[in-house]
Amino acid sequence: MNNQADSLRLIVKQMKNSLHAQINRTKKGTRVITISSGKGGVGKSNLSLNLALALTDFKQKVILLDADMGLANIDVILGLTPLYNLAHVMVGEKNITDIITEGPHGLKIIPGGSGMQELANLKEWELENFLTKLSKIEGITDYLLIDTGAGLSKTVLSFALAADELIVVTTSEPTAITDAYGLIKTLCRQDYLGKIYIVVNRVSSPKEAAIVFNKLKIAVNRFLKHNIDFLGYVVEDAKVGQAVQDQKAFIIEYPHATASHNLYSIAAKITDQEDKLQQNNGLKAFFSKVYQYFR
Repeated sequence: MNNQADSLRLIVKQMKNSLHAQINRTKKGTRVITISSGKGGVGKSNLSLNLALALTDFKQKVILLDADMGLANIDVILGLTPLYNLAHVMVGEKNITDIITEGPHGLKIIPGGSGMQELANLKEWELENFLTKLSKIEGITDYLLIDTGAGLSKTVLSFALAADELIVVTTSEPTAITDAYGLIKTLCRQDYLGKIYIVVNRVSSPKEAAIVFNKLKIAVNRFLKHNIDFLGYVVEDAKVGQAVQDQKAFIIEYPHATASHNLYSIAAKITDQEDKLQQNNGLKAFFSKVYQYFR
């Protein structure tokens, strides 16, 4: 067990060195944010995609890396059929810049290797090799969002530990909360010192989101001696499901939906543009209501 932990720490150290030295060397600085969850089925990938799009609406250059290796689905959500994906990079057929796919609103996507289970638990040298290739995006983006798989595989933990900012997505379901705590616990045991943010997805109200976050915060503070921050929530919204059925991003298809407003609030907090969002709230709310009446 100790050998596995030591191996993971070594991988993470190498990944952090690569990320810091080769990506964050830009003039403005690329922010690397990993998005993960303790369990599947919490809407993590859909949230990652729409958050990335919300950031582009705040005039940010964004690359979304679909690192849910083995079950990648960002391209599926958008109805895209990229010719190449991470699998082609891993075997040396393509460079990382060759597989970048143009998404809506200027978003750039690095598609994952769907259906290739061997990508879910990469070997140490494969992870190191991948990070070297990932450095090729240096200087072309403000944000690199990394959508990992769910659970606690070595690959998921490596991406989570290597980033200085981590968003943990959960829902109000007891199993989702427990698994989110399990993910945070595992990271803390590996001496993770970065910022951990919580986003509560599919809630019925802001109050429900606050309850979920407070449960996690109390447990993390008491038993793990770590701090977590509340980044925001997304309500249960029928428009989200409809957009998935239509293979569209809900923030584009239904920009006035409550879930879309929730994502814009999260993006505003990430980019420190909450003042700008608040200044526009009055006019936005007015036109949103007019739009709804005429639908």
